[in-house]
Amino acid sequence: MPRSGAEARRRLQQAALELYRERGFDQTTTAEIAARAGVNERTFFRHFPDKREVLFDGEADLRAALTQSVAEAPDDLQPLEILLRAFRKAEGILEGNRPFAEPRLRVIAETPALRERDLAKAASMSEALAEALRRRGVPDRLAGLAAQTGWAAFHHAMRDWIDDPSRSLDAHLLQAFDDLRALSLTVPPAQASTQASALAQARPGD
Repeated sequence: MPRSGAEARRRLQQAALELYRERGFDQTTTAEIAARAGVNERTFFRHFPDKREVLFDGEADLRAALTQSVAEAPDDLQPLEILLRAFRKAEGILEGNRPFAEPRLRVIAETPALRERDLAKAASMSEALAEALRRRGVPDRLAGLAAQTGWAAFHHAMRDWIDDPSRSLDAHLLQAFDDLRALSLTVPPAQASTQASALAQARPGD
């Protein structure tokens, strides 16, 4: 039997993940998760409100870390740079959870109910970041756009990190935000060709 609350919580998470992968999310009950973890079902509900939330544990800690980092960022940074700084400072939280992250993403991708919850959680996190930017004086429209764009880049970096563990999460974050900046500076080849053709046709005498 787990000897502490933290140990019981960890065992419940691991048991749930194992059962979701073995049987599928929909076919797994909270009683089965509790039994696999060596606790009773009442203990499960002391830690998690339902079987979906087992896979989203730690969201509150991540949200608090990110919004605090946004609040404490230097005044001379632009919104996206503030968010990148926040994501990089939260790397320790995410690195420590890596063994759980890869199988968790796989289970979520395979389960419609979990994908829906994941989208809702992402929207909530994005809004929390936008509100933190607003408190710094970033205009409402720009705060929302920066938060949604920054969170998308962060999510992209997380997936790359899972697929390529040879590079640190920090390296993937820097790459994602570099790519984001490049997208706003370059013209895609097909678009450049179309623009050149249009200019050539518009020249008098051609």
